[in-house]
Amino acid sequence: MNAIAIGPFVFASEQFAAILGIFTFTIATSILARRVDPIIGRWSTWALIGGLVAARLGHVALHWQSFAGEPLRVFAFWQGGFQPIAGFVGVMIVSAFFIRSLKAGLAAAGALGLSLVLWVGVTQLTQATLGQPAPTMALQQMDGPPLAVSDVIGKPAVVNLWASWCPPCRREMPLLAEVAASRDDVAFLFVNQGEGSETIRAYLAKENLKLDRVLLDQSMQIPRHYGSMGLPITLFLRADGTLASMHMGEISREALNAAIERLGGST
Repeated sequence: MNAIAIGPFVFASEQFAAILGIFTFTIATSILARRVDPIIGRWSTWALIGGLVAARLGHVALHWQSFAGEPLRVFAFWQGGFQPIAGFVGVMIVSAFFIRSLKAGLAAAGALGLSLVLWVGVTQLTQATLGQPAPTMALQQMDGPPLAVSDVIGKPAVVNLWASWCPPCRREMPLLAEVAASRDDVAFLFVNQGEGSETIRAYLAKENLKLDRVLLDQSMQIPRHYGSMGLPITLFLRADGTLASMHMGEISREALNAAIERLGGST
């Protein structure tokens, strides 16, 4: 399972865990502010802001070369990219300004610890099942013979599940097309979900995108195989075809390169 569905809304498991952790932190500190020390209320607000900002800046600093060419992506927080250690340092700096008593410090630490345990626990419980073999069903290829994902076994592979009506799919597609065209050590498959070849060709022509190995998954067999939901989804397969990791939602350049590097591809 890579996602949590609540009514019409679908959240990546990591996003849902983060939201749940932050919600728990907010509720816990609100109660503690009334029962222990009012300062905990102000501390929690600034700790949350300081932690998130520091975590984002830490991530940007680690990948400064990538962000230097596209500085506005610093604000694309929906793509993910937060450095946990930097975030922890940010929380500690805020705590040094607000927390003055042992009683308040213990209460704040308890709320923070509870939230982190819940965050990490839910993330682990909702992670996709890794190690699954590549699906063997052949799909119609837009410009070639039918092809199965398992046919590319022998080198690492990136399998992107997408549709032209999906806004985050459209935003990430130029990046995926660029990376796919720039390397031959990793196989890229673009598996369209539920659309016909005419719709796909019109979209690619309009956006001036050139993609090799575009597969038509009219009945959405690949998401069922991996038990995934929502779009876009990017699957990272080892050279033996087993699933190494899965990313739901728009992917950033840093996340894409890091996942490929873990597969054994150069960046």
